[in-house]
Amino acid sequence: MTAHVRFCLAAAMILLLTACTSPQMNYHTLVPAAAPTRSIPPAPFLIVVLPVGIPPQIDLPQLVVRQGEGRVEVLNNQRWLSALSDEIRTALSSELVAQLNTQDISGLPRPADKPVIRVLVQIRRLDAWPGHSVQLEADWSLSQPDAERSARLVCTSRLTDNAQGGIPHLVAAEQRVFAHLATQISTNARLWYANLNVSCTE
Repeated sequence: MTAHVRFCLAAAMILLLTACTSPQMNYHTLVPAAAPTRSIPPAPFLIVVLPVGIPPQIDLPQLVVRQGEGRVEVLNNQRWLSALSDEIRTALSSELVAQLNTQDISGLPRPADKPVIRVLVQIRRLDAWPGHSVQLEADWSLSQPDAERSARLVCTSRLTDNAQGGIPHLVAAEQRVFAHLATQISTNARLWYANLNVSCTE
């Protein structure tokens, strides 16, 4: 076998191995890095953030992005660190705990000496447009399991954030829209706890 033939075979093998190499897998989370501790008056109640409902077409481990009015793309090498519904619930819980200066007691026994507000969120739309924006539409409710104060507040949030740039900018925009959603929920939770007759506010 001549040197030229050996060189061609080696080059072909390198090209074949390169073609067979899987693209790098990137993992993302909706939970931002911990922010500095803020001095916020503690809410007079605990919270329970219930499992979040999301449309089945985006309930995937991969990022799902918009590419046109009627076209979406599933990015197989861009994935969430956990199930998308879990990512959203964890992000909302983290923000609500920080903004209300309270505790999320999901999965824990309920204390008898402090009231609890349950937070239920249903995502209706989550459109991620690379290089453009993230649009979120969600319905959510607040309820108190106490028999003597059984009540419910049902609200809708429509939020948009700029997502100029690549996938990291898109994920950061999704983090911001969910942080904004948590702000709306926490603001309404304080107002509603003080007066069960209030309406939703943005």
